[in-house]
Amino acid sequence: MSAIADVVDINDPGNEPAKRGDARQDTLKFAEAALTDSKREGLLLAVRARWVALAVTAATLPIINPEWEVLYYVLMLGLFALIGWAQLKVGKAERSWPELILIFCDLLLMTFLTVVPNPWSTVDWPLAMQYRFDSFIYFFVFLGTATLAYSWRTVVAMGFWTSALWAIGVGWVYLQPQTHAALSERVRAAVGSDVRLFDIIDPSSIGFGARFQQITVFLIVAMTLALAARRSNALLISHAGIERERTNLARYFSPNVVEQLSKNDDPLKQVRTQNVAVLFADIVDFTAYADGRSPMEVIGTLRQFHERMEREVFRHLGTLDKYLGDGLMATFGTPFTSDSDAGNALRCAQAMIGSIAELNRERKTRNEPPIQLSVGLHFGQVVLGDIGLNRLEFAVIGTAVNAASRLEALTREYGCALVASDELVQRARAETGSSSDDFLHLVKKPARTVRGLEQPVGIWTRDYEAT
Repeated sequence: MSAIADVVDINDPGNEPAKRGDARQDTLKFAEAALTDSKREGLLLAVRARWVALAVTAATLPIINPEWEVLYYVLMLGLFALIGWAQLKVGKAERSWPELILIFCDLLLMTFLTVVPNPWSTVDWPLAMQYRFDSFIYFFVFLGTATLAYSWRTVVAMGFWTSALWAIGVGWVYLQPQTHAALSERVRAAVGSDVRLFDIIDPSSIGFGARFQQITVFLIVAMTLALAARRSNALLISHAGIERERTNLARYFSPNVVEQLSKNDDPLKQVRTQNVAVLFADIVDFTAYADGRSPMEVIGTLRQFHERMEREVFRHLGTLDKYLGDGLMATFGTPFTSDSDAGNALRCAQAMIGSIAELNRERKTRNEPPIQLSVGLHFGQVVLGDIGLNRLEFAVIGTAVNAASRLEALTREYGCALVASDELVQRARAETGSSSDDFLHLVKKPARTVRGLEQPVGIWTRDYEAT
């Protein structure tokens, strides 16, 4: 990957295949993480289901066969439980040979118990009588639990492994010398010339037709479950892609807006105009602060700053438009307007100032210099929508954006923490849910000309000392 990056600049607009490949890699990472979690949860569920099934079987076996010899099978159930525990220990998302060996041991042990007579039995059964107990149905329990934890390929492999082991077991029984020939002859004499009836009730009959039917049905069920597992994995990967898109949205929009976007069928790239509140926040004289300090200290301060600012933007239902080095731009009323966009922006700015004051108290205890926040607010019409061809960006542009940026720059001239336009303040006063506390620390200043705006703008400020 690094070798490719040395040759191809993935940020070059001419390298869209590389960008799409990068996005695909991100989706694959999400899918891999989702499959890993699903495999772990599924394996835990499968082992628990196995233990429950084994417990139920252990409880019903003495009822079906109330003889001491049944304890042999009960003990074997404990071995199956131990294999399940081992699978839980060695299981992982990618292919695991120890896990596959344990699955094979499951099937091998099941075949052995089904074909080989109980050594604790006091009755001398014909070897073929093992097939009369219909123990083959227990293979379906292992196949069913496998779909909870394993890939469709493993389910297919289990189908063929079981069929092969079962065929070997049938062949082994067929090759054993007949030990109850006299009993078979008495049965033949009793049924006369009815060959089919003799084949059914003969205690020494293997019943090849029934054995072939078992293998055929098992393979059909295994293939069907494999298709279901494959479809489930495809849905999981698709869901991982959706979660990735949702996570990307969460980087910009507040959680409630993400929830609305996930349910909205209208594309963001639909260009439109609407009135929104725009907020610019910046660290005053950050260039001078960074001069002479280590990169780690500078980045650490920026992370503290952005973490707190981002939290307040989302807490007040804003949209994080972009980071601007030591500052950021946020909007309120995008992509959907509300009845309190201006008030939310003003409350967010006030909360940002309080959060930085709290951060400075923490920095003081660590003997670190304080940082100063400056905020600019304006309310007006903007144009919003996706821009770009393949690499899209949700953009908010217009005079209101430029005005908010220049109002933030005026904080240096006024020596204050916040400069808001009269348009925003008056809009906030008119909105439902506003209170006098939202405007308590604001001081009205004479209107002044702001570059880019035709008419003078009324100014409201808030000092750093205001609490």
